[in-house]
Amino acid sequence: MTVHAHLPVGFEALEAKGWIGSRRYLLLRRASQLFFLALFLTGPLFGIWIAKGTLAGSLTLDILPLTDPLVALQSMLAGHWLSATALTGALIVLAAYALVGGRAYCSWVCPINPVTDAAHWMHRRLDLPKGWQPRRSTRYWLLAAALLVSFATGTIAWEVANPVTMVHRGLVFGLSAAWLVAAAVFLFDLFVARRGWCGRLCPVGAFYGLIGKMAVLRVSAPNRAACDDCMDCYAVCPENQVISPALKGAPEASPLILAGDCTNCGACIDVCAQDVFKFTHRFDQRLAEPPTQFAPEQSAASLMHKE
Repeated sequence: MTVHAHLPVGFEALEAKGWIGSRRYLLLRRASQLFFLALFLTGPLFGIWIAKGTLAGSLTLDILPLTDPLVALQSMLAGHWLSATALTGALIVLAAYALVGGRAYCSWVCPINPVTDAAHWMHRRLDLPKGWQPRRSTRYWLLAAALLVSFATGTIAWEVANPVTMVHRGLVFGLSAAWLVAAAVFLFDLFVARRGWCGRLCPVGAFYGLIGKMAVLRVSAPNRAACDDCMDCYAVCPENQVISPALKGAPEASPLILAGDCTNCGACIDVCAQDVFKFTHRFDQRLAEPPTQFAPEQSAASLMHKE
């Protein structure tokens, strides 16, 4: 086992992979988030309407309808039956996230993600206490409550208070309130609950986590025998409870991270200097062969034999 003298998180990966190599998926995620935002901003800013609407519901190139499945579900529970176009859009999005992992929405699309990532980075830099930590199941209770209120009131209940929708609508349509919502989430994660919003409260993340349980795209730890227990992957993972079964399970345990809570963000891949993790598919159960270890006596004997 390697002894680590309190090195900064990611230092070993930085040394082994370089600046870009140790941030590859972080940079790709930021590019993805900017790309999805740009799809909606080209219309208001330049009059080039690639996507009309918001993440809740949109029409891309006047051809492809896309509807947030959670919005669609709330709408149907509220008694507002969807048009064929809106239903088709919801099924398209549902199928896409069933393939790539539901919570990929959280790390690759959601405009709140950079805000919560920034809060976590600052929280770590300031070495603040963990703070209030509601149960992770709280987000599922909030999801159930949103669906129940939608049914009881005939409204799409969660969209009234959804920070994702508020921020996205504010950015697209130039509403200054978006910055207040983003600031509130940032301060909550920084001073009240570390990774509290996305990890423990957001019902949208809970919903996409349920979709992602059977996703095809997965993070795996095929090279887990090379793990040197630096714990950097746990430090950067927004849902670090999902790592242990794949990384520290029994020898015969699957190396795949199968939990729906995994956001497929790739942070564990970026930060691992030993290249323990990689992206693969849920049917790939392969483990890398551990390096052969030779006893000193064997090595000496081999050298003498060669001489």
